[in-house]
Amino acid sequence: MARPVDEARAARRREEITLAAAELFARKGYEGTTAADIARAAGISAGSVFYYFADKRAVFRSVFERDLPLSRKLVERCHAESDPLSGLLVMVDELVEPAMDSSASGILVELLRQVGNDPLLMRAITENAAIIQHGLAELIERAIAVGVVDATLDPLPAAAWIQSIIDGAFLNAGPDFDPRSPLRRTVLGFLTPPTKESTR
Repeated sequence: MARPVDEARAARRREEITLAAAELFARKGYEGTTAADIARAAGISAGSVFYYFADKRAVFRSVFERDLPLSRKLVERCHAESDPLSGLLVMVDELVEPAMDSSASGILVELLRQVGNDPLLMRAITENAAIIQHGLAELIERAIAVGVVDATLDPLPAAAWIQSIIDGAFLNAGPDFDPRSPLRRTVLGFLTPPTKESTR
């Protein structure tokens, strides 16, 4: 009789492998990272990597697939804020915070190299972007309704623009620069209703 699978243990081990692999992919690139490298970094045997993942591409994809439930939880938490503008700024802060990780720019560059090679990876990236865009758009719409955001803005394109500047922060990523404060100022400047003086 086959031993029952311990789902919680398997999920923990997949997470350990994913996190170890993410650092290697950022530093050595996809092609330069081997299954043996991943196994060594995760503290497991080389064969165990492919017990939990079909192949190396599935490991790479898991780095970005793990964002999906995290993004859903972030949107849910920020939507629970009574002040929609405050919730939006919290969401912006948390989305850009990973840019301060030393591996952020490396994994972004590798994503751009690999996304065209894997339709499932493209699907995960597209789905995650949609979760974030719609989450931001709903907060913008609510903030417009209470009069704290420019009512001439179309929430969905406005959310897409905010996403684009968040993505841009990752291109200059690193532990020596905290992009949250300048990004907040940029987003607030974009969203704030114009004064009578500014429209003359």
